[in-house]
Amino acid sequence: MNLLESSLSIKKVVAPEFEIAFLLPKYWLTWLSVFILYSVSWFPYSVQKSIGKLLGKSLKTIAKKRYNVAKRNLELSFPDFSQERRQTILDANLDNAGMAVLETGMGWWWPTWRVTQKAEFEGYEHIEAILAKGKGVLAYAIHNMNLEFACRMAGLKYPSVVFYRKHNNRLMEYISYHGRKRSNKYMVNKRNVKGLISALDDGELCMYLPDQDYGRTKCEFTPFFAVPEVATTTGSLLFAKQANCETVFLVSIRTDNGYKIIVQPGLDNFPSGDDKYDVTRINQMIEKMIMLAPEEYLWMHKRFKTRPNADDPSLYD
Repeated sequence: MNLLESSLSIKKVVAPEFEIAFLLPKYWLTWLSVFILYSVSWFPYSVQKSIGKLLGKSLKTIAKKRYNVAKRNLELSFPDFSQERRQTILDANLDNAGMAVLETGMGWWWPTWRVTQKAEFEGYEHIEAILAKGKGVLAYAIHNMNLEFACRMAGLKYPSVVFYRKHNNRLMEYISYHGRKRSNKYMVNKRNVKGLISALDDGELCMYLPDQDYGRTKCEFTPFFAVPEVATTTGSLLFAKQANCETVFLVSIRTDNGYKIIVQPGLDNFPSGDDKYDVTRINQMIEKMIMLAPEEYLWMHKRFKTRPNADDPSLYD
């Protein structure tokens, strides 16, 4: 390996190659699941929406723990909502969770012309203005459940660089990597901070999702909806501080005709030097993005798991 190849391997996730071992019996169930998902991805979109709803309704039984987490998150986030309103959001959230499975197949295997038919963009000029300055774009996105398809859409507009977590199943790692790379530049391992900073310095569009509970390390406890002290990563500030970049906020929502990616401008005086103030403002922007379509957000993640004091009781007991 020469010096250039060595530097690139540090910067990028190395694309997995097909292995003969993938034909062994231990991968047959994976192959069957992939075959079904691939086949369904070719169905008319209206049919896939119906199948997605059926899958979503089944999650109430087969993913009871996740269902209860989503229910609890809505209770904590929206105590002023009536029980009926929260239940309406939760029921629609299940529908979206089922559809998310199929949107994964759409994102990985749909031909470009089919993705383009369903893609709409609003506010993309904010990204173009930053790129025109020769700077990188750090796009703060959120875990809406159509994210796999949204990443494919975004890459058709401008190929991006994203943080990437390897799949434990080697065959799924092979399939998911190549599916996600179809319209994007390359992936950076989620622990490779220098790799993402380097990409931003190279003037790339990079995605970062700051809206989950990443634990007590490198975080501030700030408000998120009605919960006053929520573990909020300061990792989102590290890239903005060290890289030659500017920030935007990005959210993807489902529309009557397909999907829309909405880009909103970054914050003024950011980073300000006050980490707690800055991540509080990020949370406020995330709240606004979620409320565009609260039923599409990934409420099934334990967003309030890390407590301000380690001895504080869990909010999920």
